[in-house]
Amino acid sequence: MYLLDTNHCSYIINNTPSVITALRSRSDNEIGISIITYGELLYMSEKSERKAQNLEAVQAFLASVDLYFIDEATAILYSELKTVVFNQFAPKDKSKRRNTKIGDLGFDDHDLWIAATAFQYNLIIVSADTDFIRIQQAQSFSLESWL
Repeated sequence: MYLLDTNHCSYIINNTPSVITALRSRSDNEIGISIITYGELLYMSEKSERKAQNLEAVQAFLASVDLYFIDEATAILYSELKTVVFNQFAPKDKSKRRNTKIGDLGFDDHDLWIAATAFQYNLIIVSADTDFIRIQQAQSFSLESWL
C-alpha cells in the first residue's frame, strides 16, 4: 500500500516513463494520496497557464487513487512527528529553540502531514522529496522513489 507525494503524482499525470512503469508493476497494491497532496495538485493547476487542462488531468488522476483524509488520529500523529523532528534538528540551546520554527529547519508542514497520514494507515511513502529522507533520521518509516 502506497501513499504518493505530490511530485510522484505530477510524474504520473505527466506520464514520466520510469514512474509509470513502477506504478504498473504495483497495480495489485492500493495507491493513494493525502488530502494535502490533493490540495497541492489543485493549487499547481490553479496557478498554471493551462488551468482547465491541468484541473481535468488532476481529476482524472484522482479517480484512479484512494484519498486519505485528515482526522483526529492524523493530527495526533502529526503533532508527535513534528515534535520528534523538531527535537532531532532544532538547536539545543533553549534560547535559540524558543524562536525556531519547523520551516527554519528546512521542513515543510505539508510533508509532515503526509508522513503522519502514512503512519496512520501503515503506507509506504513514494516521493523524490529529500524532506522525507531527513524525517527518516528522526522517525523510521518506509520510503520509495520510483524515479
